[in-house]
Amino acid sequence: MSSNTVGGADGASVVPEQGSGPARTRPTGGPVVAALEAVRKVIDRILIAVCVVIFAALVVIVSWQVFSRQVLDAPATWTEEMARYVFVVLALLGAALVFSERGHIAVEVLIHKLREPVQKVVAVVVEATIMFFAVYVMIFGGYEVAQNAWGQNVSTLPLTVGQIYMILPVAGVLITFFSLCHVVGTFAGTEELVPSVDENNQGI
Repeated sequence: MSSNTVGGADGASVVPEQGSGPARTRPTGGPVVAALEAVRKVIDRILIAVCVVIFAALVVIVSWQVFSRQVLDAPATWTEEMARYVFVVLALLGAALVFSERGHIAVEVLIHKLREPVQKVVAVVVEATIMFFAVYVMIFGGYEVAQNAWGQNVSTLPLTVGQIYMILPVAGVLITFFSLCHVVGTFAGTEELVPSVDENNQGI
């Protein structure tokens, strides 16, 4: 009877990766990478739950808008503005979640033709660009915009425009953290240089 477990030099067992090639072990990255990954997974779960709730709220708001206008013949004045702002919040939080999963749009035709060291440089440059945009535009710029509009009331809602705009720096902080996790994972060898695409989840 054969065994798939290979003994290491120090007596510890090592399970090789499946495949026809030689056995390889994927680096774990150490405690820092493990801690960042654990925090990222917790934030992902929270973001998924929040996005589901916000999306459900958006469906209810739009449905009530149509029902009150077409059936009751008394359109609710608050639904249009509420749907607009809820959609903006959902889009920004959903974008942050997409960055965490590295599911954003990427042109990878040339990247696959480059050598691995060059791919690592390109991956780091891309993440650094994302972090610069998130920090400079979304965090600092978004915070200034929110402060400028903090006293601007929304006519149909008990909120101000500035309070709603605070979602910009929040999403910027999330995107910056996720990009930082990707950079650390790239240097530690735990992150794929080119995001893998699941063809089963692609739209037709």
